Amino acid sequence: MTPLHRHQIAWLSHAGWQRVLAHDWDVTALECLSHWAKRRLPVVVTRQPPDAEDGGSSVALGLSAPRRWQRQRIALRVPRADVLYFDEFPQIDQVRSTLPRGTRKGLRELHDRLFACGTAARVYGSHGWQHFAGLEYVHDASDLDLWVAVSSIAQADAVAAALGDFASPGLRIDGELMFGGDAGVAWREWRAWRAGRTGAFLVKRLAGASMARSLRDVQALEFDEAAA
Repeated sequence: MTPLHRHQIAWLSHAGWQRVLAHDWDVTALECLSHWAKRRLPVVVTRQPPDAEDGGSSVALGLSAPRRWQRQRIALRVPRADVLYFDEFPQIDQVRSTLPRGTRKGLRELHDRLFACGTAARVYGSHGWQHFAGLEYVHDASDLDLWVAVSSIAQADAVAAALGDFASPGLRIDGELMFGGDAGVAWREWRAWRAGRTGAFLVKRLAGASMARSLRDVQALEFDEAAA
């Protein structure tokens, strides 16, 4: 069974979409979901019910609607059998050509720097949704939301430094470092904690969230403490 993690996307079967549409939705949500079903667009894995860790028969999913449908957030719960497969948001290089021309060189350099760190960034949020749906999500104040998988403290530090060094007028990078598959930490919070500017950081998982305050807490994120 495919393990679930934050920011993972899912593609539903035709029968799955028909079951989704059969629920009692308000007019705006139904119109948006009908569009998604007709074009077989993806949805995203969200916070999971308690039985999910034990191989539960259903999975919690969500859809962030574009401006056309009032940016409504729509929650779904579908049988796992209705998920054709799980997938990921695009990498930076897959969306770079749609971003402002003045940012592209810096994003290429960021991509290369992360590659040198042994990892890559996935684009979620408004830019990721717009990539899949081809509808208007991005506006002038939109951040570029990235999540980056890391497997050690040293790698997390290097990735956070690369993200922090990115500077381009009109484009702000936000997002998370992803530890152990499903422990998301805002890279800005991680960097502030490592620099001693804050005493704790928030760890988000599909099952909930908790605070981490020490390297002992970091051990639960399933990477090599010796790298520190």
